[in-house]
Amino acid sequence: MFKPARMKKLRIITLDKYADSAVNSLHEAALVQIEDISERIQQDAEWGQILKPSSASPFTGKISSLLMKTSGTADFLKSVARKEKGILPLVKGFINPPPIEKVEVEALSVQELIQKAEKILGEVEAQTKPKEEKINQLDSRKTELENAVKVAENLSNFDVDLGLLEESDYVSFISGRISTESYDEFKGNLKDFNDEIVVFDQESKIKGFKTLVVVTLQKNADEVLSQLRKLEFERFEFSGLSGKPNEIIQKSESELESVAREKESILNELAEISAEWFEKLRALKEELEIEKQRSEVFSSFGETEKTVMFEGWVPEKKLKKALLTIDTSTEGHSIVDVTDPDVEKDNIPIQLDNPRFAKPYEMFVHMYSPPNYREIDPTVMMAIIFPFFFGFCLTESGYGVADALIGFIIFRGLGRNSKTMANLGLIMVACGVWAIIMGLITNSFIGDFIPRFIWGNSALALPTTIPSINSFVHPENILIIALIVGVLHLNMGLIFGTYNNLVRGDVREALGAQIVWFVLEAGIILLAVGYLLGFGVLLYSGVGILLLSIIMLVYFNGLFGLMDLSGFLGNVLSYARLLALCLSTGGIAMTVNILSGICAEMIPVIGIIIAPIVFIGGQIANGAFQTLGAFINSLRLHYVEFFAQFYIGGSQKFKAFRAKRKFTEIGGK
Repeated sequence: MFKPARMKKLRIITLDKYADSAVNSLHEAALVQIEDISERIQQDAEWGQILKPSSASPFTGKISSLLMKTSGTADFLKSVARKEKGILPLVKGFINPPPIEKVEVEALSVQELIQKAEKILGEVEAQTKPKEEKINQLDSRKTELENAVKVAENLSNFDVDLGLLEESDYVSFISGRISTESYDEFKGNLKDFNDEIVVFDQESKIKGFKTLVVVTLQKNADEVLSQLRKLEFERFEFSGLSGKPNEIIQKSESELESVAREKESILNELAEISAEWFEKLRALKEELEIEKQRSEVFSSFGETEKTVMFEGWVPEKKLKKALLTIDTSTEGHSIVDVTDPDVEKDNIPIQLDNPRFAKPYEMFVHMYSPPNYREIDPTVMMAIIFPFFFGFCLTESGYGVADALIGFIIFRGLGRNSKTMANLGLIMVACGVWAIIMGLITNSFIGDFIPRFIWGNSALALPTTIPSINSFVHPENILIIALIVGVLHLNMGLIFGTYNNLVRGDVREALGAQIVWFVLEAGIILLAVGYLLGFGVLLYSGVGILLLSIIMLVYFNGLFGLMDLSGFLGNVLSYARLLALCLSTGGIAMTVNILSGICAEMIPVIGIIIAPIVFIGGQIANGAFQTLGAFINSLRLHYVEFFAQFYIGGSQKFKAFRAKRKFTEIGGK
């Protein structure tokens, strides 16, 4: 807590024949982050004399190929699976999604896994490939029939067998649609062809266009087409069609229905195949992904003729388990060198180590940047302060109830199958609870809903209200509280910053970037107390300490340090946004209440219907908008104001070499 997990550096050497076993065991245990040492071997001559870079497993290419094939087949079966339609299944899936049922699999060697994959894919393809081909044929035929209907509909005014319009060695038939203006221009050019062209035209179903059938000698066809294209002529392709347009339409539509029925029948068969094979393919895909990771990790190793060597990082708390895993998987034929990291030279991966209640907030810290190995981890403080800031920004108990309820639904619903969603749900619950508390003590439950609509007197306050911080009566007191909270929050950041600088041995930075503000604040406090109480000693002491702080600013930061005064004041005033959002939430909620009352009282008859719509719609819109604003601004106060006082970050996140098993489990364990 307050510091990233302490890390240990491992260097493992084992016999070549135990390498696969060690890699597989570490992959399943998810304890160690493996580092790539191949580049170091190539660049360091001393290392190069002892080791040579290892290479990925020779099965990597085959595994990758099978993985691509499995992914494609699984995606296809997922697309043809039966799905419940309507909004109810969607809501049910959000509120109460079914748990993921894991498939029990055996621990297989890479050769056995390849055989298993080829067998499963062969069985599935034997069932699906003929049906896929048939669907493709049906889709192709459907396209032909739809084109035939389109052409026939456009030529429906021409009572002629389209089979007679087939091209011959001497005569060319051109049909299509052209705008009326362009048709007139085209007719003006017909004189160039003398009597070697005949044009039949009808009004198109689209206003302002004509449908043409042009009959000309084959030798003129290219020139006629060239002129028509310049006039944005849309040509109809009717090759292969026979019969009159109405007959073609009737016949094609009948066949389209037959094609649709046949395709539906095949899709039903594929849905049954999907129900039988999809989960197995999904599990196989996960097995292949895991094996691919294992095969590729060998390219990070170094090797000799009989041994392999690799390096990694492990949290100190998991060191014993990691050593036991390595020893067991290599049957004792391994050497492990454990060292402490060099904080100056090593790029140490960061794993946050926080109490359970603070775990969900680690994602906010990672979104900003993992902390430096030696600096303070702010997650615990963020877990305490972030929900409070959210509640302060919202300060609306009615909306807080809604947010907490939504958070609980997310936690119990989508959170079942997603750790991220579970964390988000818990954060929303905490934020909602603080919004409820802040709303109750500042007299805001859906604005003035209870006093206005239940008690009939909007001037009354909730019984839980603290009169001095009634948001509708004393906003100035809330502003004072917001600024005090801001100063405390900033000072906490300055304390963290002072600690970080002292740990690094940078005393000058601590004095010029953090301690100087404590001196400035002490001077202001003494000056204020001396002025209010009339104590001259305190007054003069305050002036002296203020002058000392200014001298420190200039000494440690140069003349530009004086500009930091306005920056510090700006940071403090940024916390006034807590008041701004607090008042806007309650104010807009109250406005919606007033508008709802006006609709009910002043609009005859339908006003009773309109009022609830205005109330519900307005409150939902305000609640959603203000919740988003409270979330963003609470995050901003941490990222911009708080973190700026001490946070360095820029480290890499600890990523254990992990077999991500979401759909499978080994041996049912």
